[in-house]
Amino acid sequence: MSGLGTGTVLPPRRALWRRLGSLPVFSVYNRLFVLVLTVNLAALGYGLTAGQWWSRDGVALPVLSGWVTANLSLAILIRQQYLINLLFWLATRAPVSWPLAVRRSLAKVYHFGGLHSGGAVAAIAWFTALFGSMIWDRVAGPGTVSLPMLGLSASLLGVLSLVAIMALPRIRSRFHNGFERTHRFAGWTALGLFWAMTLMTAAHRHPQASLLQVLADSTSFWMLMLLTLSIASPWMRLRKVPVKLVKPSSHAVIAQFDHLTPFTGSSTAISRNPLWEWHSFANIPAPGERGFRLIISRAGDWTGRLIEEPPTHVWVKGITTAGVAHIETLFKSVVYVATGSGIGPVLPHLLAQQVPIHLIWSTRSPRLTYGDALLDEILQARPDAHIWDTTVSGKPDLVTLAYAAVQATGAEAVICISNQTLTERVVEELEARGIAAYGAIWDS
Repeated sequence: MSGLGTGTVLPPRRALWRRLGSLPVFSVYNRLFVLVLTVNLAALGYGLTAGQWWSRDGVALPVLSGWVTANLSLAILIRQQYLINLLFWLATRAPVSWPLAVRRSLAKVYHFGGLHSGGAVAAIAWFTALFGSMIWDRVAGPGTVSLPMLGLSASLLGVLSLVAIMALPRIRSRFHNGFERTHRFAGWTALGLFWAMTLMTAAHRHPQASLLQVLADSTSFWMLMLLTLSIASPWMRLRKVPVKLVKPSSHAVIAQFDHLTPFTGSSTAISRNPLWEWHSFANIPAPGERGFRLIISRAGDWTGRLIEEPPTHVWVKGITTAGVAHIETLFKSVVYVATGSGIGPVLPHLLAQQVPIHLIWSTRSPRLTYGDALLDEILQARPDAHIWDTTVSGKPDLVTLAYAAVQATGAEAVICISNQTLTERVVEELEARGIAAYGAIWDS
């Protein structure tokens, strides 16, 4: 298929009303975000009209606290690695005999981040209301809230607000390292403040009772315990493992690990300083072989130092987690569109051959950059792979190439592994023409 895309003309976009769901503003991620906020607004409306939230007897405080806990639990647990893998496992149980429309929807499972963002925003909004109610209780109410509790609440609200601000898309993309460290350290600080507030509340409301018994009877205590275990669990599996780095060029290295054999379509986070920063890469297991590889290309200071100063060991934590390409088994055949080191997440699927695949890979000087061994491995797995050398041919129109590949192979879906701008463009343009398309989401 060397002439793939030659003479292909993209059809016009479907009518707007038919492609509303493909518009970024109406993505499943955003719909889940809005759903969470809608449920919370409904609860707020009910409380304001049918409840007694604003009476001066302190009844508002436990109700508001309950909604903070519920939304915070959603935001944290939906990011739990075991739960993520469970969601992917459940979604991909659907057989390919099911209607394509159903399978297309199930493949959006990786949009679960909308629940995380929605829960986090709602939790902060409820906590703001809770803090306001505490001030009202202190100033005009029965005065059941102590000054130390107000101080803890003010500190917690400040920490939560900082986390939310750093997660705003523009700030996150511009100060990514700052976002990551804020999420980690401010998140731990917030968890500690929640524990302090929980213990103080239990001791204040039941001064004559046993603190352990009061906590044992508290739903908030058990939820906080669950959230703490969820946050701590990846760190409980923190370990330093040996790594062998092969450097085919000054632009990329191939890291080889032997400490485990992950499943196809998963990723691993590695670090040289576990408290400072982590970077996730797609695992490349080979059928019948132990261990896995990672393709790491120069894309910033951290990866640059890794290439120039290769370590003998790196840190890993948690478990391997499913990524967007794991959805491929929902379809009878798939077209992969990759650029540069985006070949990393695609290669394990080429080797596993779980579904028929056609590959479109656009990269600069592939043999010089990634080495003969990797290129030969790709071509052996997929002799018809369409490898576009941008050094020779310039940048391709990947949307047209992907559309032509779908028409030529009859593939049911396109999975794009590239940078954010190109991924969003390919997905949106193909979806607008009725083709199921998927790509990573850069969310908080």
